[in-house]
Amino acid sequence: MKIELDKHIISENNRPFIIAEMSGNHNQSIERAKDIVRAAAQAGAHAIKLQTYTADTMTIRGAHQIQDKNSLWHGEELHGLYQKAHTPWEWHKEIFALAEELGLVPFSSPFDYTAVDFLEDLKVQLYKIASFENTDIPLLKKVASTGKPVIMSTGAATLAQLDEAVNTLLKHGCSELVLLKCTSTYPASPESTNLLTIPHMRQLFGCLVGLSDHTMGVGAAIASVVLGASTIEKHFTLRRADGGVDSAFSIEPAELETLVVESERAFLAMGEISYGVGRSEQGATTYKRSIYISKDIEPGDKLSSDNMKVIRPGFGLESKYYELVLGREVRTGIKAGTPLTWDLI
Repeated sequence: MKIELDKHIISENNRPFIIAEMSGNHNQSIERAKDIVRAAAQAGAHAIKLQTYTADTMTIRGAHQIQDKNSLWHGEELHGLYQKAHTPWEWHKEIFALAEELGLVPFSSPFDYTAVDFLEDLKVQLYKIASFENTDIPLLKKVASTGKPVIMSTGAATLAQLDEAVNTLLKHGCSELVLLKCTSTYPASPESTNLLTIPHMRQLFGCLVGLSDHTMGVGAAIASVVLGASTIEKHFTLRRADGGVDSAFSIEPAELETLVVESERAFLAMGEISYGVGRSEQGATTYKRSIYISKDIEPGDKLSSDNMKVIRPGFGLESKYYELVLGREVRTGIKAGTPLTWDLI
């Protein structure tokens, strides 16, 4: 399974595809948005993702105020929160052009039909379905109808809902799909991340899988690679201290660079099932232990614990023969420091 983009391939046989999620971390400054794109490219990310909506395409004024005291957005009126977080549509073209110039794949999460039509005009290569939209069947049909690859987060959905979402996408034009394990809390705890779902999800749905990670740091994301994650998405900002709607659970440039480097190392380290002396270990066998003469001995002397030892390096008889050669006579005089071999006995 693989998805071929202009500059990158998403596949189980390639290093993980790393997505830097800008979200609302631009803090309503297009210059900051472009700095985020530059920082993502500098750190080695493969893609930059936006979110395409307006406050009015998400909700209406007065519809809801966030009451959860544990939420980063406690007390925020939903419409006002989206007003602060949205990426102005007139920025998209400029941001996408910069990303492409820097070798990144730019794409976005649409949240309604108008956003899909807008992104089609920008000729995006793929789409992202956010967790809270994975049950919006009309939107899924609209995105699928573009025929573009789809990356969908699986947060806050039952298995039955995910099955319906996947079937909807596949039946309406989507033939290339990546499902991202996601825990829709901000930030998420490691204990709630349940990475073992990743290989099960791949087996269940027969598609590429990955992780949309809201935990702090990069440990969970790197671990996901060993479980088959072909794609990793992390919220990204220049500095958490700068604030912003998503800054508290976003990673900074140095952390993104670590994620890129270490996730590739994790991918390469998986290798294959292997026993025995590997090609890269051939020289290491020198440092296994073997039997050496530890004191000068004369012809006819018997081998004993006083005149032989099991030491490094490994040029003598293997240590498993130590008890077998005890008490045996030597053919010739042997200097201390000589590896014991059969022809000397």
